[in-house]
Amino acid sequence: MTSIYSPAILLVLVSLFCQQLGASIAVTIYPEVAAQGVVAMRFGFAAILLLIFTRPGWGTLRSMDRAAWTAVIGLGLTMAAMNSLIYEAFGRIPQGVAVTLEVLGPLALSVIAGRRLIGLLWAGLSLAGIVILGRDGFDAAEGLDPVGVLCALGAAACWAGFILTNQRAGRHLPGVQGLALAMVIGSLGTVPIGFATAGTALLQPWVLALGVGIAVLSSALPYGIEMHTLRTLPASLFAMITCLSPVVATLSALVVLRQQLEAPDLVAMALVVAACLGAVRSSNRPAHPA
Repeated sequence: MTSIYSPAILLVLVSLFCQQLGASIAVTIYPEVAAQGVVAMRFGFAAILLLIFTRPGWGTLRSMDRAAWTAVIGLGLTMAAMNSLIYEAFGRIPQGVAVTLEVLGPLALSVIAGRRLIGLLWAGLSLAGIVILGRDGFDAAEGLDPVGVLCALGAAACWAGFILTNQRAGRHLPGVQGLALAMVIGSLGTVPIGFATAGTALLQPWVLALGVGIAVLSSALPYGIEMHTLRTLPASLFAMITCLSPVVATLSALVVLRQQLEAPDLVAMALVVAACLGAVRSSNRPAHPA
């Protein structure tokens, strides 16, 4: 059965790799432009690319009522907060650990929405993973940087909010037009902050070139792949594949940033990934089977 979805599954894995590769490359220019400078470039260039791709016309904009604009603005602000927080986390804790903490947002949303006793098992597995990750304490010198952990957990909450606001925006603007407009809204907040943080360093040609590459890898290309694959791939299977984000992030950080995690960290990551997979599978089973 899964074989008929093999091309789509491969595309989703490519999308995950592109997202995390873009994040790893972004960390390499932190000394030059800092985290918020990278976020500014990612949002600015991604907004331009998505607007060119989707081309929302004046008719679309005029047809949007107050509820539609509220949904799009909420989505844009949520995306801006999520990316700002996770990129700050990347500068303080290993990328694989940060993404492992970030996926707790969708996991918690799935467990709460499922309202099943088995959800306690997935919550327990993820909690065990967090305990292992924090075994050395939350200290910038010896353990995990507490600010980085808080930023990753904040990004997790924003990711859950992104899922809800994206569904709401999708009811008003089907396709990726709502996402393109939300990216523009997000760029209105992130670009000024990025320039205030990095200044004219953002205008260096090589920095701008990397910024375009990061926007393509982390935003434009994954969104395009997602729009294509969800036409044929069941949403539940898509969600299960995205549960592998921490694994892909760890591999990307290992290759690009030379970040190596210890065996207990990998065990913790495996527990969180298993909890995510279990929660997704449970949420797609009927509560009272016939």
